[in-house]
This record gives sequence, C-alpha cells and structure tokens, in this order.
Amino acid sequence: MITPKDLARLFVDIMNGHEASRFAELVTEDYLNHNPAVENGRAGICAFMAHWFETMPDLVVTCEDVLVDGDRVAGRFSYYGTHSGDFVGIPASGATVHMRSIDIWRVENGLFAEHWDELNMLEVFQQMGALPRP
Repeated sequence: MITPKDLARLFVDIMNGHEASRFAELVTEDYLNHNPAVENGRAGICAFMAHWFETMPDLVVTCEDVLVDGDRVAGRFSYYGTHSGDFVGIPASGATVHMRSIDIWRVENGLFAEHWDELNMLEVFQQMGALPRP
C-alpha cells in the first residue's frame, strides 16, 4: 500500500506533470476539500486543477517539507508559474507568480480523504495585478 508520505510525493509529481485527471488516483470518491474555491469529490479537485493548469501552464511545484502523524500528512510547497490564463475572473497578466501553501490531508485506505490548506492568495492576487501591492 502507498504510504502517506508517498501520497505527498505523488501530489507533486501530478502537479509538475500538469495531469489534472490523475488526481483521481490520489483522492477518495467523496474527497472533502475545506478550500471554498474547490468543490468536494474527485470531480471537484480534477476540475479545479485543470483550471489551475490552464491558468499557469508552466507551473512548477517544489515540496519543501512533508510531515506524517497518524492519518495526517502535512506538506509545505512552493509553486512558480506564469499567469497565462484567466484565473477565477482575473485576466491573464503574463506575470510570474510565486505561491506558497501549507496543506494538511487526512488519509483513508491509502488515499487523501480530506484536505485543508493555507495559501498566500493576497500576494498571488497582487502578483497577478488584481490587487494593489502595498
């Protein structure tokens, strides 16, 4: 069976391969995502990630840390890409974007079953030109 740490590495591989449909290999059918921008379930995460990859077709993800405790996996990730497509109503700016995330997943039967994240979206929207920089 795949380990929780392996799931985090698979997440990075799928992100760097820009293969949104492969999220179906990573999450349970009834995947619960606590990010309000992403619908629950396999279809929800696959659809959102397809949109994300259209927004930043050159996206590169780096895993900074992965910690496992029981059925929880926590990861710290860096994302770099060019804002080349519309993102949640923000027109493509051509800007280089750096996003950081801290993700926590609950693992069930070798798959991610539940997800929480913390993202630096204020900075991302500033980098995209949607909000003024301080």
